Amino acid sequence: MEHRSHERTGQALHGLVGPQPGRPRQAQAPQQRRRLPLPARLLPALVAPLLLAGLAGGLARLGLLLPGSSGAAWLGLAAEQHGALMISAFFGSLIAIERAVALKQALAYAAPLLSAAGGLALLLGRPALGAGLGLAAALAFVAVNLQILRRQTAPHTLLLMLGALAWLAGNAAFAWAPGSGLALPWWFALLVLTIAAERLEMTRLMRRRVGAEGSLYAVLALLLAGAAGWPLLYGLGLALLAVWLLVFDIARRTVFARGLSRYMAVCLLAGYAWLALAGLAWAATALGWPARDMALHALGLGFVFSMVMGHAPVILPAITGVKIEFGRFFYLPLALLHGSLLLRLAGGYADFSLRALGAGLNAAAVALFILTLAGAALAWRRRHGGAERSSSS
Repeated sequence: MEHRSHERTGQALHGLVGPQPGRPRQAQAPQQRRRLPLPARLLPALVAPLLLAGLAGGLARLGLLLPGSSGAAWLGLAAEQHGALMISAFFGSLIAIERAVALKQALAYAAPLLSAAGGLALLLGRPALGAGLGLAAALAFVAVNLQILRRQTAPHTLLLMLGALAWLAGNAAFAWAPGSGLALPWWFALLVLTIAAERLEMTRLMRRRVGAEGSLYAVLALLLAGAAGWPLLYGLGLALLAVWLLVFDIARRTVFARGLSRYMAVCLLAGYAWLALAGLAWAATALGWPARDMALHALGLGFVFSMVMGHAPVILPAITGVKIEFGRFFYLPLALLHGSLLLRLAGGYADFSLRALGAGLNAAAVALFILTLAGAALAWRRRHGGAERSSSS
């Protein structure tokens, strides 16, 4: 049951609509890896600088500088474009890569390539070019999701399309009024709708309660209405989505399992708690309370990065073919992320230095997680590599 649920999670997150008839999933994975086109192999080198620059820019806003970066022109641009780099350029590119791998069409890689190029243009001080490339990326991504809808029209694929349209709206707002903040709720809507679509698809593994699907649509409609210019509704939508996830998601059951299933459930449930806090903080900000930092980072770090940490051990093998040896060490970056975010958001109100310290530890948690993934991949090769070579020969 655990292995099958992990496969379904991997499918949902990058838009797969099920295995091809008569072809087992296990047989498809190696073949998919061999057929990855050149853009898929180049994308990690383009996306990694966006993550580094986005993290460095966020730290620079709080007066924390990476060694050797003092006075660097790119750092000032990264600080100015922190939100665009982290949410639209980095996460947008990652989601577009997942969808392109799922679709298995060379043209689908136009979206992540354009998005990554747009982020790099922002770092080079070309905001108009960066915004234009981001807009083109979102248009290409909408076309990709139309193809997925043609393969299977289902509730979760419709939500994925809504996420693509939200990214398009956000990038259009960024191109039209850069620096206004109008793009932020739409960019976050891309991430939230993508995650909601995956969790909705995963509810097929358990008996759905009456009203579960309809109530989710109502909550997401509230969220989209809020993104269109009603921040109070946006906050309420986020908070209600957290309630929906806590009530209906399968993570409530798998948290009592073992191994990777339990780790994923812990990531999910912790993320839902931060999502609820982000919604309340977003609504409080709309009412004039000084809770903007809490709203943005409880959502972007507490919720989104917790989802990334939970799903990466499944998604990375599904996309790249790189296999992961899961172990308890995965809990270390997860604990550091949530502990440092609590320090940043709670202690930061009383002492700015605690806010800066928490932000620095947030970045350290992300770096530790990347190192953990790399170590887990090496551990798998060390443990299973010989057997795999023997079987292939």
